[in-house]
Amino acid sequence: MAILLDIFIIVACIVGLWRGAELVVNSATHIARKIGMSDLVIGLTVVAIGTSAPEFAVTVVAALEGQSDISVGNVVGSNIFNLGFILGGLALLRGIATTKTMVYRDGGMLIGTTILLIIFLWDLTLSRFEGAVLLIILVTYLGLLIYRRSESDEHIPEGNFSWLDVPKFIVGIAIIVVSGHFFVEAASDLARLIGISEWVIGVTIVAVGTSAPEIATSLVALLRGQSGMSAGNLVGSDLFNLLGVLGLAGLLVPLTVNPAAQSSIFLLGGMVILVVVMMRTGWRLSRWEGGLLITINLARWAMDFTR
Repeated sequence: MAILLDIFIIVACIVGLWRGAELVVNSATHIARKIGMSDLVIGLTVVAIGTSAPEFAVTVVAALEGQSDISVGNVVGSNIFNLGFILGGLALLRGIATTKTMVYRDGGMLIGTTILLIIFLWDLTLSRFEGAVLLIILVTYLGLLIYRRSESDEHIPEGNFSWLDVPKFIVGIAIIVVSGHFFVEAASDLARLIGISEWVIGVTIVAVGTSAPEIATSLVALLRGQSGMSAGNLVGSDLFNLLGVLGLAGLLVPLTVNPAAQSSIFLLGGMVILVVVMMRTGWRLSRWEGGLLITINLARWAMDFTR
């Protein structure tokens, strides 16, 4: 009975996270377009931050409640899921065009950030100092994107801003925070009840649930022909997860993770490099490359559950 209740809460929280993020993304996108951002820059900044709100809520709440494995596992798992299942699935559905800016500036930034995280977590801990470093890098990167937004190689769309977007943004954040709190509680209970480690729960169930907004946003953007926003959302979300979400969590509470975390972190590093190389070849992600990314993610899940 307790297991069924936890599953019901998790499903309800996923719906709450999705709907809250939808409000955040829609309203924030209207605000960003009002000030003249391109699809790529919107995807990398406002939409990425909005769709990363579930990861932010779950990771920070888990860190404050002393559940470091769920905290770090959620970010690592979400990033692998974003690049494997979501980006791979979108490429399998309809090849994704890329640009030099996306590959060299943003892809290079993602590779560097992931390598830095591997170094920081080499001793299985993320200190307050390391968390602060991650946050400083994020602020610098976002500042650069906004300052140089006019140099983007994407078309700048018309804005549809309404003052109602401001309260919608606030309500969306509130829904996400509340849903994130109960999601962590239910996932932790479920892990204990069925004998699965919190690390495995974090990199699978919690990661999929908090990645739901990225799935919806990137799919809609791709179907509308906005490949810059679609891919930019996923790259930006991964960057915000690593720098902003883990940075703040580590700054608030030093994080210590399970030794099983290292293999998943190394896999994330390898997948990030592979994705950026794929984006460079032919300036697009092809269908077969998308299928390869999905296969890698499935293999990683099998490895996590059979430990």
